[in-house]
Amino acid sequence: MADNYVARGKEYFLDLQERLCGALERLDGGGRFATDEWESPSGGGCSRVLAGGKVLEKAGVNFSHVSGDHLPASATAAHPQLAECRFEALGVSLVVHPHNPYVPTSHANVRMFVAEQAGQELHWWFGGGYDLTPCYGFTEDCRHWHRTAAAACTPFGETLYPRFKQWCDDYFYLPHRGEPRGVGGLFFDDLKVWGFDTTLGFVKSVGDSFMPAYLPIAERRMGMDYGERERQFQLYRRGRYAEFNLVHDRGTLFGLQSGGRIESILMSLPPLVRWEYDYRPEPGSAEARLTEYFLQARDWLGEEG
Repeated sequence: MADNYVARGKEYFLDLQERLCGALERLDGGGRFATDEWESPSGGGCSRVLAGGKVLEKAGVNFSHVSGDHLPASATAAHPQLAECRFEALGVSLVVHPHNPYVPTSHANVRMFVAEQAGQELHWWFGGGYDLTPCYGFTEDCRHWHRTAAAACTPFGETLYPRFKQWCDDYFYLPHRGEPRGVGGLFFDDLKVWGFDTTLGFVKSVGDSFMPAYLPIAERRMGMDYGERERQFQLYRRGRYAEFNLVHDRGTLFGLQSGGRIESILMSLPPLVRWEYDYRPEPGSAEARLTEYFLQARDWLGEEG
């Protein structure tokens, strides 16, 4: 049964990777993804990276499938009884770092785990979601992003979007900065609410909704004029993105603990970034409005957004 579950998840993840890369290449209008298939003692995968495109400064869409005799420590907090189980973990992760500071950075991930011991019950669960990290906020973009996320969840229950939105807000948060990474989206982990078929169906709904959520925003903003001020602010805000991925992200930690490939694990980092000591945006500026308004807890489906 484990092999059947893994095969079904893998079939979807590989197809999703192909479709995501195709959509991003069409958005870029010139760049192409390089394909880097890899193997390690714990498994293997395929890293696909587009660098130096017309619209996308860097984009990566990774598939990985790793296994081991002991579940890594980063995955045992919610499953301590499975610490000594053999496991398989597979999924797709995406990150987009555009050239234009008005086009948001974005991240998406869908993944599944299977853990088992000989003669005992098979355990499986899913995780994933996506979030949006703008440098310059636009209300219509945030509304569209969250409405698309809500629409992906609604067929599976009215309570899922509010629950997974809040989870996203809580997870993609930098406690050492006292601010969220972006304007949120969806995040879920250890998901086994229904049977396997329905749970996989939900994960497919989330994965398939990423491009309808992101592409209209990117297409709306990628032609906007910008200068050195906006570019420098973008590089500064990318520092927050890098800090979260290196200090707090469970996926990064799991990849390191499970013997993943370091180039693929750190694919999510932006190509250029800067830190400025004690930076404070000009009061009343668009840069100040990002943290004062957009990086605050909001109901983007309601009138407040």
